Amino acid sequence: MHKVKVYSTPTCPWCMRAKQYLEAKGISYENVDVSSDEKAQEEMIRVSGQMGVPVIVVDDRVVVGFDRAKLDELLK
Repeated sequence: MHKVKVYSTPTCPWCMRAKQYLEAKGISYENVDVSSDEKAQEEMIRVSGQMGVPVIVVDDRVVVGFDRAKLDELLK
């Protein structure tokens, strides 16, 4: 089983799509709201080098944005 973490904000449409996609595939994930958690935001920037959301971490691999093909590859 994969460990999946989604760094997101409540108003981000791509974040919503990414989470819906994971849910549709039956993938459980930890959602981290970086809009209300400064430490989580710093962690997201440290692991991805990005300030934009979503940032999705599958095991130790980082996906910036909702990249369905990359997620499928990592979740095989």
